[in-house]
Amino acid sequence: MKIKLLLLTFIFALQINAQENYSFSLEEAIDYALEHNRTVINSKKDIESAKKRKWETTTIGLPQINAEIDYKNWLKQQVSLIPAEFFGGNQGEFAEIAFGTKQTINATVTLSQLLFDGSYLVGLQSAKVFLEISKNAKEKTDLEVRKVVINAYGNVLMAEESIRILEKNLVVLEKTLFETTKIYENGLAEEESVEQLQITLSSIKSNLNKTTRLKKLAYQMLNITLGIDLNNTTILTDTLENLTTDNIVLDLLNAPSSVKNNIDYKIATNDKRAKELLLKLEKSKALPSLRAFINGGYLANSDNFNFTNSNQKWFGSSLFGVSMNVPIFSSGLRSAATQRAKINLEKSEENLTETEQKLKLQVASAKSDYQFAIEEYENKKQNLNLAERIEKKNQIKYFEGISSSFELRQAQTQLYASQQGFLQAMLNVINKKATLEMALNTPIN
Repeated sequence: MKIKLLLLTFIFALQINAQENYSFSLEEAIDYALEHNRTVINSKKDIESAKKRKWETTTIGLPQINAEIDYKNWLKQQVSLIPAEFFGGNQGEFAEIAFGTKQTINATVTLSQLLFDGSYLVGLQSAKVFLEISKNAKEKTDLEVRKVVINAYGNVLMAEESIRILEKNLVVLEKTLFETTKIYENGLAEEESVEQLQITLSSIKSNLNKTTRLKKLAYQMLNITLGIDLNNTTILTDTLENLTTDNIVLDLLNAPSSVKNNIDYKIATNDKRAKELLLKLEKSKALPSLRAFINGGYLANSDNFNFTNSNQKWFGSSLFGVSMNVPIFSSGLRSAATQRAKINLEKSEENLTETEQKLKLQVASAKSDYQFAIEEYENKKQNLNLAERIEKKNQIKYFEGISSSFELRQAQTQLYASQQGFLQAMLNVINKKATLEMALNTPIN
């Protein structure tokens, strides 16, 4: 029995140790996510894939060596008809003759080199642009992941702070209800006063249960965003109030509103470059292409498979050549393709202009939202202080018999709404700053 108990204890200890614990400040969480978030990892792989594609395109213009071995075995040899008079036969008659041996092996090695191809040159440029587009996608992913981590981190802190406040309110309410119940039992208060407090208490308990469940989901969402196991324990070292204070940066409101560094503008610019290259590609298809090659090989013939014998004769051959392909007439195919590429380029230019205008509006809107979030934070902070004072006064008045339970409940409800409003205002400051930073692309630059 003791052995079984020790074994179970050992297994339980192993399970506890197997579950890793993590501790993060907000900046540490962002740095961790930028290394371990699965979307970020895939965006890194996309860049590596683009590099391989670039090299793949480059090798088309490099020397190519190919080897080929052909083995042929005539199960029934082909017969040719030769005039019989060549062999002393009658004129007008034909002799049936099978040329060659029944079996043949031909081994050839060919070296080829592309000398000129307009499409290849455009392809090299396109591969560079494609790599740049992949890097842009990685940068955009980093920015989005950073913003998502900030939101998820803030949601966890807000849930934790909400639970702390609700538990504090619950203790105060239970004490008030207990004292009111005693007063009612002594005939010095109305039953309605007890019932009003019971309604408020029930509401607080319900909100506490709901927030507790949401806290678990918030932690799991943060874990997913960070790229760690869903059920791992994560400890946050920052507080909502400290983060809010740190994220009030008024200088950010006066930051230059240039959109040239915005990742969406970079993406639109690269899309325009890609369309320009596609137009060049279609035009290059009207140019000739030139390729050179040289090969060497050996040929062996035999009626039986004895090619591995040392006395088997092999006949060598070698060939050098240059091949030029000149497009002459395509029934308007190349012209239509060129015009279509030109139209797509014009569309990308319009998209770039529209993107620039939208980003300017987005930056202006983000600055406005951030400024409003700061102002709202200060307003909610003042309102919370007032609500706490009003609720405290109503508590005193209620127990002194000056105010009713209904007035007390109104003050309590107002306090609870102010508490949640203040928490949301703090979270908004953090999130709106992240949105503005993403619009300005300041986290990268």
